[in-house]
Amino acid sequence: MSLPSEQNWLIVFNLLTDLNKKGYDIPKGINPELGLIRSSISSYKKDPSHPDLINSLAKAEMSLNSIQETLLELASQEGEEYVDKWLGLFKDAMHGKEVFEFPKSRSTFIVNTPPGLTTGRITLKKALAEERVQEIAEWNGLIIEFEDDVTVDLHGDKEDLKTGLKEMGSFFLE
Repeated sequence: MSLPSEQNWLIVFNLLTDLNKKGYDIPKGINPELGLIRSSISSYKKDPSHPDLINSLAKAEMSLNSIQETLLELASQEGEEYVDKWLGLFKDAMHGKEVFEFPKSRSTFIVNTPPGLTTGRITLKKALAEERVQEIAEWNGLIIEFEDDVTVDLHGDKEDLKTGLKEMGSFFLE
């Protein structure tokens, strides 16, 4: 299911793309900001009960509204009908309609990562004994999850994660 903020993001993205094609000069900070907003929305969807992610989504939505306003000002140069078309799409999204669909991604992401921890994933050439990885993980205070025989997700403090990955470096040669 799509969140209203996701639909707003998609509408803003499509409006931005259309204005770009029409040759409008888009303010420089908008593209990177849209990337950060998208990340905040995705993070929130993974754990909608986490207070930090709720606050992050609220900030992202305020940012998105600001970008929407800027782009609609630019769009007004195209005429009233053009602006009305986009405002209609925003209205539909507010009413819970799915206006645009996100393209399917082939990328895979680590799901259910613990908030506040740095996460890494290693994929080995061949399976190895779980005990070897668990020993290094425990020694460095890392949480480990085996996705399959050769893929391991690691969670922990950034420095501990770096140290643990360095110690596991020899596993890549096996």
